[in-house]
Amino acid sequence: MFTQEMISAIFLIAVLFLVLPSFLSTNNRLKQFMKNISIWAVIVVIIVVIINLI
Repeated sequence: MFTQEMISAIFLIAVLFLVLPSFLSTNNRLKQFMKNISIWAVIVVIIVVIINLI
């Protein structure tokens, strides 16, 4: 079980490293940045919930 959680965490961190540079460069206003970060937070929460249910 611990190995599966580690693989999931590594996957999420890898996706973060791939997306983060372009995400930061396109979000130059605070309002737009907060909107996009909340969308990403919801996506990550959904993925974590799905992984824990399986």
